[in-house]
Amino acid sequence: MRDGVTSESIPTNLRLLIVLEEVARIGVPVTPTEVNAQLGLPKPTIHRLFTTLEEEGFLQRDIDGRAYSPGRRLRGMATGVLSSLRIRAARLAVLRKLSAEVGETCNLALPDRDSMIYLERVETEWPLRIQLPVGTTVPFYCTASGKMYLSTLPKAHLARFAASEPLEARTANTITDPDALIAEVTKVRSDGYATDNEEFMDGMIALAVPILDGNGRLVATLSFHAPTLRFDQSKSLEFLPALHAAAAELSTLLQE
Repeated sequence: MRDGVTSESIPTNLRLLIVLEEVARIGVPVTPTEVNAQLGLPKPTIHRLFTTLEEEGFLQRDIDGRAYSPGRRLRGMATGVLSSLRIRAARLAVLRKLSAEVGETCNLALPDRDSMIYLERVETEWPLRIQLPVGTTVPFYCTASGKMYLSTLPKAHLARFAASEPLEARTANTITDPDALIAEVTKVRSDGYATDNEEFMDGMIALAVPILDGNGRLVATLSFHAPTLRFDQSKSLEFLPALHAAAAELSTLLQE
C-alpha cells in the first residue's frame, strides 16, 4: 500500500481521483486488482469505481479485456494540462531555439489511443515546408514519433500491436511486415531515438526523441521533419544531441 494511503484515509468523494492518480502513476495498462493492491479498498468498491470511470470515458479496457488504460476524457485532461499557458510559453521558447538551430519544423506529439497527435509545432522559415498542423494525427508504425512511442511498450504489447495493426504501405519505404516492425522498434529502444526515412510521406524524413516524466516514462515526443531536398537521414542525426538537450529541458518543465 502506498505510504500514507489507506482505505480509511481516502474520503469517498476523492476515491475516483485517487484511482486515476494510481493508474497514471503505474503508467501501463492495469487491472483493478493491481490498483487496489496500493489502495486497499473493498473489492466491490474498486470494481464499481473502475466501472464508473469506464462508463464516463476516463478509462478504457485494454485489448486483453482485463486491464484498463486512460480513456478519451483522461487523455484530454492530460493534453489540457500540458497546454496550459505557463508551460506553453516556456516550451515554445525551447522549440523556437531548436528550430532555429536545426533550420526545420519542430514538433511535440502525444500518444493517443491509436495514433500520435501533434500538440505543438514551430514552423521553419523555408518557403518549402511540410504541412502537419497542430491536432493532426499520424500512425504509430510509420512515423518517427510513433515508433518512439512503440519502443516504450512491453514486448508482448508490441507484438500484439504489430500482429493486429493494418500496416498499410504509405510509401515504398513503409515497414509493412510485423516482424520487421518489431525489429525496427527494438532498435529504437536500444538507440534512444527513432527515424522516419520517407516511410510516412514521400520526400520527408524525420527524427524523434522521447520527453520523459520524473519516473523516466515517455509522456510525449520531440521531433523535427524536413524535406529530402534539404536533408537526408545521415544529416538529421547530426542534430541528435540538440534534440536530446531540448527534450531534457522540456522534461524539466513538466516537473516544475
